[in-house]
Amino acid sequence: MIGLPRLQALDGAPGPRIWLAAEATDMRCGFDRLAQRVQTVIGEDPLSGHLFIFRSRGGSRLKILAWDRDGYVLWYKRLKAGVFKLPARCARCGFG
Repeated sequence: MIGLPRLQALDGAPGPRIWLAAEATDMRCGFDRLAQRVQTVIGEDPLSGHLFIFRSRGGSRLKILAWDRDGYVLWYKRLKAGVFKLPARCARCGFG
């Protein structure tokens, strides 16, 4: 098994940051609605190059939004079984 660094170890490191949406997100949302949520909920620039992670209500689906030089990239993952477990909610900003 490959050991991955904890999110706390990555926080503050140079390079892109990882933001986790604390509330469930409608997985029908596309690039523009997710980018709008990044701006309105946390006040971050969706063009910053950071990774913004959104989880479905049931927890089996995940979307990651990022800006890559000339356009948005949207990764979408659906688990065949089980759910994504994310850290506890950040009370300050609504994101993890």
